[in-house]
Amino acid sequence: MSWGTELWDQFDNLEKHTQWGIEVLEKYIKFVKERTEIEINYAKQLRNLSKKYQTKKNSKEEEESKYTSCKAFQNTLNEMNDYAGQHEVISENMTSQIMVDLTRCVQEFKQERKSHFHEGRKAQQHIETCWKQLEASKRRFERDCKEADRAQQYFEKMDADINVTKADVEKARQQAQIRHQMADDSKGDYSSVLLKFNREQHEHYHTHIPAIFQKLQDMEEKRIARMGESLKTYADIDRRVIPIIGKCLDGITKSAESINEKQDSQTVIEAFKSGFEPPGDIDFEDFTQSIKRTVSDTSLTNTRSEGKTDPKVPGKSRGKLWPFIKKNKLMSLLTSPHQPPPPPPASASTCAVPNGPQSPKQQKEPLSHRFNDFMTSKPKIHCFRSLKRGGATPEDFSNLPPEQRRKKLQQKVDELNKDIQKEIDQRDALTKMKDVYMKNPQMGDAASVTQKLVEIGNNIEKLRVEVHKFESWLAEVEGRLPVRNDNSRRQSGLYETQNAAPVNNCVQDRESSPDGSYTEDQSQETEVKVTPTEFDDDFDDEEPLPTIGTCKALYPFDGENEGTISVTEGEVLNVIEEDKGDGWTRIRRNEDEEGYVPTSYIEVYLDKNAKGAKTYI
Repeated sequence: MSWGTELWDQFDNLEKHTQWGIEVLEKYIKFVKERTEIEINYAKQLRNLSKKYQTKKNSKEEEESKYTSCKAFQNTLNEMNDYAGQHEVISENMTSQIMVDLTRCVQEFKQERKSHFHEGRKAQQHIETCWKQLEASKRRFERDCKEADRAQQYFEKMDADINVTKADVEKARQQAQIRHQMADDSKGDYSSVLLKFNREQHEHYHTHIPAIFQKLQDMEEKRIARMGESLKTYADIDRRVIPIIGKCLDGITKSAESINEKQDSQTVIEAFKSGFEPPGDIDFEDFTQSIKRTVSDTSLTNTRSEGKTDPKVPGKSRGKLWPFIKKNKLMSLLTSPHQPPPPPPASASTCAVPNGPQSPKQQKEPLSHRFNDFMTSKPKIHCFRSLKRGGATPEDFSNLPPEQRRKKLQQKVDELNKDIQKEIDQRDALTKMKDVYMKNPQMGDAASVTQKLVEIGNNIEKLRVEVHKFESWLAEVEGRLPVRNDNSRRQSGLYETQNAAPVNNCVQDRESSPDGSYTEDQSQETEVKVTPTEFDDDFDDEEPLPTIGTCKALYPFDGENEGTISVTEGEVLNVIEEDKGDGWTRIRRNEDEEGYVPTSYIEVYLDKNAKGAKTYI
């Protein structure tokens, strides 16, 4: 079927239809453009999302990435980044393979359509001109025939009239002949014009217009086919990235399958294992014996010079093991201040402060007391509290529990050994280079290499000294780690003290914070001995700490930090835990309100007859 034969009289409708077809193609191009914008924005959002949750360097998340679940999550983020890349590929391919090509085709179709319809209008104008000529020839022939007929009638009338002269009759006859001749000429002209018009009309409707309409039909079919190809390309662009997206999803699935919950649990053990042994069994205290109670060696007022207590004598210590403390009680014990106490007001005189910032340390408090402090509250461990305050980490990692310290020292030794191996490899390479230079002086100066070798040798020696130092600390820690079946270590639950240098550092740091350290001074006992009187078989954690004295506030203090309490000048409160040399004293206002205040802000009056008071665990 051809437009030229079937739609020969639908020139205007074809003009509208072809215009509509080009508009459809432009609409499709606009659709593809918006799809590419969606794809590029989606890819950008996916990349930003992946970047947002990526592990940041030098952060806590980087340390957590050692767990298999975290590694799987990071792999998922990487796969999502590749997934986003495929959407960018979709956008790029649609732009280059569809939009650019179709935009060029639309311009070509518009130009071609304009040319065809211009040619069709010219043909129409030509046939209309021929038709006008035919009409003019026809009207002229008709007029001439009418005039000839009137002239003939006038001649006949004159000829019949006897009163008319012969000359008038002749004149009428001649006029009639002239009109007949003009009519004959008009007839001939009309006949020729008509034949020409019929020929032009035949060519117009059977040759020119069909040819033009056929070209328009071909153009329209080409447009439709091109749009079909573009739609196929549209689907193929998506289909080509599906296998790659499938690989990304397969990678996520593989990452999920790589998660090992047992391995993560073991990693937690390796990350947080302290190396301490749990405390041993508590001996039974017989309260039926009417023996006068002796002062516990953990009393705040007792010193080592007063002698050791008899383990058989029952005590009234209310220290409790931390596993049995309720959550609210335990949290209240973990809220001691996280920074050194503030100095007293500038207007205060030192003589007016009986126990100012230089509050005397307790004399030789027993290791069991320190052990109770350690078991009471994790924030009171020097190593963790100092790290929270941004304190510098000791070189020998003495601020860490033994197991963690061993891991850190081993890691440091491994790193140093790697550095030594790198230096050795570099030295070997330079040695070979030096030999080449000595054999071929034109290739380089051997003296310059010699100087570098000397520097590398010095570096190796320094690194070996460092390795020896850390290996010594490592051997010391490994020799002191507790053994599970060692009864003496089960009683203590604490490993032997560190060497003198880190211990002194920890003791000095204790004076700048309200926290204890799990390390002990060399002058103190090297083995923890927990007496049965230090633990009570009654685990009632609702009983408050005993009062060991009273205090009077010398200055007002606003307890804004966690674990502190606000006091007003002249206020009298109860003391429940004495200053251990860190500058803080624990007080109680009533049964429910207690906390720490700077020792330099109060005047303490201890009750010498108070029952053995110690850190609440």
